Amino acid sequence: MTRTAVADLGSNSFRLVVFSAENGWWKRTDEIFESVRIGAGLAQTGELAPDRMQRGWSVAEVFDHFCRATRVDEVIAVATSAIRDAANGGAFAERAALPVRILSRDEEARYGYLAAVNSTTLSDGAVLDLGGGSVQLVAVEDRHARELGSWPLGAVRMTERFLADGEPASGKQLRAVRRHVAEALADAPWVPESGRRLVGIGGTVRNLAAAAAAASEQPSMGVQGFHLTSDALGALVDQLAALPAVERGKVSGIKPARGDLILAGAVVVQAIVEHGGFDGVEVTEAGLREGIFFERHLAFRDPPLFEDVRRASVENLAAQYHVDDAHTRHVARLTLSMFDELAALGIHPGDPAERELLWAAAMLHDIGMAIDYDDHHKHSRYLILNGALPGFSPREMVIVAEIARYHRKGMPSFSSDVARAVREGDDKLLDRGATLLRLAEGLERSRDQIVRTAEVTQDDGQVTLTLRADDPVSVARWAAERERDLFRRAFGRELEIR
Repeated sequence: MTRTAVADLGSNSFRLVVFSAENGWWKRTDEIFESVRIGAGLAQTGELAPDRMQRGWSVAEVFDHFCRATRVDEVIAVATSAIRDAANGGAFAERAALPVRILSRDEEARYGYLAAVNSTTLSDGAVLDLGGGSVQLVAVEDRHARELGSWPLGAVRMTERFLADGEPASGKQLRAVRRHVAEALADAPWVPESGRRLVGIGGTVRNLAAAAAAASEQPSMGVQGFHLTSDALGALVDQLAALPAVERGKVSGIKPARGDLILAGAVVVQAIVEHGGFDGVEVTEAGLREGIFFERHLAFRDPPLFEDVRRASVENLAAQYHVDDAHTRHVARLTLSMFDELAALGIHPGDPAERELLWAAAMLHDIGMAIDYDDHHKHSRYLILNGALPGFSPREMVIVAEIARYHRKGMPSFSSDVARAVREGDDKLLDRGATLLRLAEGLERSRDQIVRTAEVTQDDGQVTLTLRADDPVSVARWAAERERDLFRRAFGRELEIR
């Protein structure tokens, strides 16, 4: 196993993240975060304040000791806007306990782009990375970065310039922030030409998404793939502006340490959404640190991008829990084969999006075995909902998790804790998916791939499933016949096994 630590010395916070990778899979395995505010006062003096520098050095020393004590294989420390722009930023980097590389504006923007495109399905649109000191925007075309830019519009800078009094903000103050952002972006006509889809990264964007999710009573399962609409963003800006800075961190979803900066950040995001003509912001939990990791993890690709984010996401999660690969892939093949043949007979719509969710559930249905055999279907559900599936929306994650949960027993239904994430008609999708996965699991109950194929035919309203195998299939037939009632409920037809 290779362990890589990435230290991001940002304008607002310093964060160290450890990524572990082995045999093709990877995951974040540790993290340290400290609010340093090293960019505080930079706009007035042009330099990092002595007390902020001292705090930054102390945190960097903690990071260095941690990396040594935990024996990470590689340490990459980077500094962004505040340290880059400060007259004494180089002096800070030289004295830091870690070897710090000060990123250029283009490098910072590129790492944000790699994070966003490797954790979402963004093909054409734009990437927004809002930090404490600056904003990076990247125009994406066919998954490649075509234009990029960086502006000193970070949450710390905008707070100090426009909202430093900490009082409830007036409409005049908010308009001043929006006007300043629009003027700054006037030299980038490609922003409103990049399309309607905008993916956002950074702590401010994640906090805003968490607040919007809480306000709409969405399930608490992270903000990966959450779509923060322009209307929801506007409502948040109005809510935060009506509060003094000391109260903003008490809003559900907003971290207290970010409370005094969140309004300025929200208004900057709002101004960019309006300027670019976007319908909102799609949020990813990946950030600059993931972008740096992906550059190494996918170094064999140019650019370093996953070929298919959704497939890579599912296979990565499955590999982390060391599933029985032969069994899992055979269950997936049987499941999709039955799905396709039933669709060809006109028994269900055969929606490709539904098919992909079913494949994901089949690939992940047994990951709960890593916890325990008993109730492993419920453990699988938990791991899917809490492990995140980059490239999938919260609704899609819920559907995948619930299909996996019902691969053994029980009557499929969305649990109350996630029901608000799905939409009308998804209960029928769950019925179909859980039924086919449970049938496939039954056909592979002996875990020996004895059933090569399961052919579907229909005659006078009855569906016949003909099992092809070289040896007797008594176990498979026994298991599949137990699901006749579930099949009737899902597809409205009787099932016969041959």
